[in-house]
Amino acid sequence: MKDPFFFGYGSLVNRATHTYPDVVQAHVTGWRRVWRGTNLRNVAFLTAEPDSGAEIAGLIASVPGADWVALDKRERAYTRHNVADIRHGHSGQLDVQIYSVEPRHGEEGQHPILLSYLDTVIQGYLSEFGEEGARDFFDVTGGWRRPLFDDRAAPIYPRATDVSLDERAFVDENLVRIRA
Repeated sequence: MKDPFFFGYGSLVNRATHTYPDVVQAHVTGWRRVWRGTNLRNVAFLTAEPDSGAEIAGLIASVPGADWVALDKRERAYTRHNVADIRHGHSGQLDVQIYSVEPRHGEEGQHPILLSYLDTVIQGYLSEFGEEGARDFFDVTGGWRRPLFDDRAAPIYPRATDVSLDERAFVDENLVRIRA
């Protein structure tokens, strides 16, 4: 049996946040990425939602032996869904899953976007897709009207990575650009 794959579209694009093997770039059609608040925590989640006209770039990585336990624990607020329309660098058909926060968790208030979370995500996009791909992240992601919470000095996000001053400046410039 071939190992299944997950599609990462946020912090899972940053290889420093996981050790899953067989990682390649991919594009999923039929889903859009959005910041969303829930009744599960006081800060925004980055999630994927079905949208027939949308496409998001990210990475796929294999889940050896279909052992989803550790990844499901990491992504405990999300539910896995099959991905039907995906382009990737592997040959042949793959079983690919995407994580999405369930609508039953509600939209509770204006939960802020953690800058440590966003920095980690964008560091991954810069590494994998360059500046153009990272700018595209900002352009195609919804939910940017949420407040921002600057936790960079003491990151709240549990998988926050060390980002350079240039990476931080890139994030800040693009936040100004899309929120203008």
